[in-house]
Amino acid sequence: MDLTWTAQERAFRDEVKEFVQAELPADIREKVLKHQRLINTDYIRWHRVLAAKGWGAPNWPVEHGGTGWGPMQRLIFEIETFKGGAPRLLPFGLGMIGPVLMKYGSKALQDRFIKRMITVEDWWCQGYSEPGSGSDLASLKTRAVKTADGYVVSGQKTWTTLAQYADWMFCLARTDPDVKPQRGISLLLIDLRQPGVTVRPIRTLDGGVDVNEVWLDEVKVPFENLVGNENEGWTYAKYLLGHERTGIAGIGHCHRELKILKNMADDMRVDGRRAIDNPRLKEKIVRIEADIRALEMLLLRVAANSAQGPGPQASMLKVRGSEIQQDLAMLQMEVMGIDGWPYDTAWRESDASFFGPGPEPAAAASGGYFDMRKTTIYGGTTEVQKTIIAKMVLSS
Repeated sequence: MDLTWTAQERAFRDEVKEFVQAELPADIREKVLKHQRLINTDYIRWHRVLAAKGWGAPNWPVEHGGTGWGPMQRLIFEIETFKGGAPRLLPFGLGMIGPVLMKYGSKALQDRFIKRMITVEDWWCQGYSEPGSGSDLASLKTRAVKTADGYVVSGQKTWTTLAQYADWMFCLARTDPDVKPQRGISLLLIDLRQPGVTVRPIRTLDGGVDVNEVWLDEVKVPFENLVGNENEGWTYAKYLLGHERTGIAGIGHCHRELKILKNMADDMRVDGRRAIDNPRLKEKIVRIEADIRALEMLLLRVAANSAQGPGPQASMLKVRGSEIQQDLAMLQMEVMGIDGWPYDTAWRESDASFFGPGPEPAAAASGGYFDMRKTTIYGGTTEVQKTIIAKMVLSS
């Protein structure tokens, strides 16, 4: 890829690499590269390091405190920070509700919340999915009843990522039950630190509790916390999902895991030979590297043409990015062989030492493998995304 970069882009890449090497806390880097679980303070520390540099909002315009970078700079930044062992930037503020507030939110909501997202003064979570209303989001049943001074919200949200840390939720709720489902939904900002909110963890395949169910029992939301217009939340929800799916492509994650895969294959010995010297494995690594390059080019095209926000092409990015992430995890397990079969759930916890039966790279591979099973489900399942893509092609 270097052959297509300008001297300025190469210089920027070097600047990012040097910054990550110098400023990323070593304990956070170690957790990330070992596929261990981060806690809220890890993310917040890294966000604030970037904010102090002026890089806290890579995808945002300058007027909202962002960098104003173009697509290539954003791509370089994501790849080099991930390869250097940095955690992802929390998507809920920067990549989801932040852009929605910039486009549809009132000036009061923008002034109140947007710049605080850069330093994670408020931790956000996403209140979209419900039991029975995951892929069919328009069937959601959470109700927001209008009162004299706002709304009273009751219902249940599920698969709410990192809600155990959250201060605020951007929540879809039904404000008019008597119209077409998509037309009776509003987008509300809910303070989760008030009575009536209950967060319960859901344990996932890798042993973690990063997702939760959130119960809302007559929770009060003032009128000023309505985003845009009442009953037009479906429009805002689709705009937000476009940004979410673009982020799920995970190009930085793919580059980092490819590097880890190559290191594993170089270190692992099979009958006295390096695993990387096996022609079949080498072919698989070359093929997935080509897939990552193709994903990278698609991401650049989408980013360069997204002045009006992500379109259906975001679904293409979501499908291919999530599939590649799973393929990388599978290849890491293949390299580890039988060493990767046992799995110690304690390995994923950020304060745990490794007590499992195999080497640390094997624990990292198995932990990553279980974690990546979710990528083709969250943010809209692969089946749903393919339907969106098919409709886009057939209607053109």
